[in-house]
Amino acid sequence: MNVEHDLRRFKAEIFQALANPTRIAIVELLRDEGEASVGRIAEAVGIEQANASQHLAVLRNKYVVLARKQGNVVHYRLRDKRLGRVLDLLKTYFTTHLAAATELLTDLQDSSGKT
Repeated sequence: MNVEHDLRRFKAEIFQALANPTRIAIVELLRDEGEASVGRIAEAVGIEQANASQHLAVLRNKYVVLARKQGNVVHYRLRDKRLGRVLDLLKTYFTTHLAAATELLTDLQDSSGKT
């Protein structure tokens, strides 16, 4: 058994689950609200309830969310709140990348205007 390989496979599965903007929006909603019903998730994300259920099934199968049934309503929450922090770190990474790209573009525009 190769622990490093298993860990990389686990990470890849999490990233596969998050490789869809709608699923990221769902995870961000659950990060912010803690727990939400399928109906609430569908409404907040702007998708049909059946589509929300499909995305939630992917997230559940990849160990991203947990489901709790209350009567006829299923509520979802993040399995671990640290996943929300991972998304926050990716936002910071994106912002830093965007700032660097903007600076490079500005430098290129400045240097092309000097000729």
